[in-house]
Amino acid sequence: MTKVAPIDQRKADHIKINLEQDVRSALTTGLENYHFVHEALPELDLNRLDTSLSLFGKTLASPTLVSSMTGGTDKAESINLRLAEAAQECKVAMGVGSQRTAIEHPDQAKTFQVRRVAPDILLFANLGAVQFNYGYGIDQCRKAVEMIQADALYLHLNPLQEAVQDAGDTNWIGIAKKIEEVCKKLEVPVIAKEVGWGISEKTAKVLVDCGVSAIDVAGAGGTSWSQVEMHRAPDEFTRRLAATFVGWGIPTADSILNVKKAAPSMTIFASGGLKDGLDIAKCIALGATLGGMAGNFLKAAAISTESAVEMMKLTKRQIEVTMFTTGVGTLEGLKVGKLVKH
Repeated sequence: MTKVAPIDQRKADHIKINLEQDVRSALTTGLENYHFVHEALPELDLNRLDTSLSLFGKTLASPTLVSSMTGGTDKAESINLRLAEAAQECKVAMGVGSQRTAIEHPDQAKTFQVRRVAPDILLFANLGAVQFNYGYGIDQCRKAVEMIQADALYLHLNPLQEAVQDAGDTNWIGIAKKIEEVCKKLEVPVIAKEVGWGISEKTAKVLVDCGVSAIDVAGAGGTSWSQVEMHRAPDEFTRRLAATFVGWGIPTADSILNVKKAAPSMTIFASGGLKDGLDIAKCIALGATLGGMAGNFLKAAAISTESAVEMMKLTKRQIEVTMFTTGVGTLEGLKVGKLVKH
């Protein structure tokens, strides 16, 4: 019988593997198939463009999301605090990693509690939706939100990760109904989030019926969590099982379009393999409200808060230059015939 690693050890493994190993999907995001129409006479002032937006009662300086990554270890705490400090300075949104470890071990809560350095940011709590079949319910959702004074709750969907993980949680029967109950009862918006394999049109329709306020597509093309699990597999069987799925999933660009088709008015967060502000701008043009990145910000925050701030400022400038050379002064302008598929 394989000994299952405790959840805090798993979190530490995840950070280490993401920083040190190649865990990219064999797929691409699909964003490389799109380009903006360049305008050589933009009739704009680069320094007067508006990248701001309002979401869930908060104003953001740019459509950038620090995607959910970590928590539950000392190293995770320092990374989360640096990310949050940078997000506060740059006025962008942030999600924390799964808070299950802190629900079950309250002494770990401080590794997620970033309001002390980021009182104003749009902040998302995070729990795995499958936990509703393993004893979780509305009480744990409220605890996760209250623990970090979050503005909304991510419920992450990771069936493939659980299926290839040593002793993963693989009973997903009836989860949609339980998500619907949480959407009805929770006092803050609920966001459904994949973790890197994308959202189909069918799943988008189910989530709309559940009553979620937004969908984070987290498409294929970036970090593959099956590859992460491959690196921490306890035996050859589990390693080979995880390695099978390196090319699995729905690319990010296709996932955005799937949600748009299923639910034209749904708020979409685009993540999964986004490299820079140009990719975020492409996602906005395809119909997203926010573009989320994890890897770039994780690597920067592992160095310092200043490095994370610099990465966020660079990302915003990349979005601005994209708008400038596309001839649009607002984010909404990107959505009007500016993107071409080739």
